[in-house]
Amino acid sequence: MTKNDGMNYAPKGKPNPVAGPGEFTIAAVALDHGHIYGMVNGLIEAGAALKWVYDRDPARAEAFARTYPQVKIASSEEEVLADPHVHLVAGAAITSERCALGLRVMDAGKDYFTDKAPFTTLEQLESARAKVRETGRKYAVYYSERIHVEAAVYAGQLIEQGAIGRVIQVTGFGPHRLNAPSRPDWFFKREQYGGILCDIGSHQVEQFLYYAGCKKAEVLHSKIANYNNPDYPELEDFGDATLLGDNGATQYFRVDWFTPDGLGTWGDGRTLILGTEGYIELRKYIDVAREKSGNHVYLVNQTGEYHFNVSGQVGYPYFGQLILDCLNRTENAMTQEHAFMAAELCLRAQREAIRIER
Repeated sequence: MTKNDGMNYAPKGKPNPVAGPGEFTIAAVALDHGHIYGMVNGLIEAGAALKWVYDRDPARAEAFARTYPQVKIASSEEEVLADPHVHLVAGAAITSERCALGLRVMDAGKDYFTDKAPFTTLEQLESARAKVRETGRKYAVYYSERIHVEAAVYAGQLIEQGAIGRVIQVTGFGPHRLNAPSRPDWFFKREQYGGILCDIGSHQVEQFLYYAGCKKAEVLHSKIANYNNPDYPELEDFGDATLLGDNGATQYFRVDWFTPDGLGTWGDGRTLILGTEGYIELRKYIDVAREKSGNHVYLVNQTGEYHFNVSGQVGYPYFGQLILDCLNRTENAMTQEHAFMAAELCLRAQREAIRIER
């Protein structure tokens, strides 16, 4: 896992299989974003058997096969979808193409696991909702900044245990390093990547809904800008938003592409969670000027002040839960409506955003 490039963020955890050999078979289709490696790592560690890979660029498929030598390179997407042994297809397509791939996967009778953001338009979201109702298949989303970060997992456990009382406010910061020369062309095309609030903002919205226990929310205010990248006029390098949950909890989040070169990782991702009985701060990827490691959890409540470094201590339970949900048709990893609501809110924040032109 590289610490300098968020596009290739692919954590590895300890094996914790929930399925026996061959009990749950997966395939990887569309490798446009490096997150596909993190998605597949998590599923394999939870017991999935990786059978197929397909990408329209043979070189990408071959590189993937060098990382996972057990995989077979398919000659077409159709070959993968026609295999009755495949339970789930994981994909990290160009953002605007993720929904169409998911519809094809569900039509083939398989569950779908896509990189975030899962959609670039509200129309795509509604088509996916309809297809889920029609087929009964799953449209799961890799919201990695919560499900694939041990500090974020541990914060959820603390909240569930009542460590800070009722959550009333979540503040999220999701800075990323741009690394423009390493990015594909589609990353700079608004129609294809969806905008900054749709893209990396989706992580922040999902965390708010989860930590605050909201079923729904409304976007009160949002802004976007291109402050410092005139060579990429369709790029938004800054965005923020304020949300109000259906239970009264609020959120403010900021996302940007301004990580300075001096930082020892691709982004100083932080989350602050305020409760009625205390608060939690997550320093996900680094503890600036103190430790290069991530997964730092700071807790202050009625009993004292606490610091936990949970690297290698918590694991990533989402992936095993997802496999069991697919096998048992349950919803323990993440409900379908939660995944879709996070997507809907970031799309609405994007659509309603004020564009700063200074």
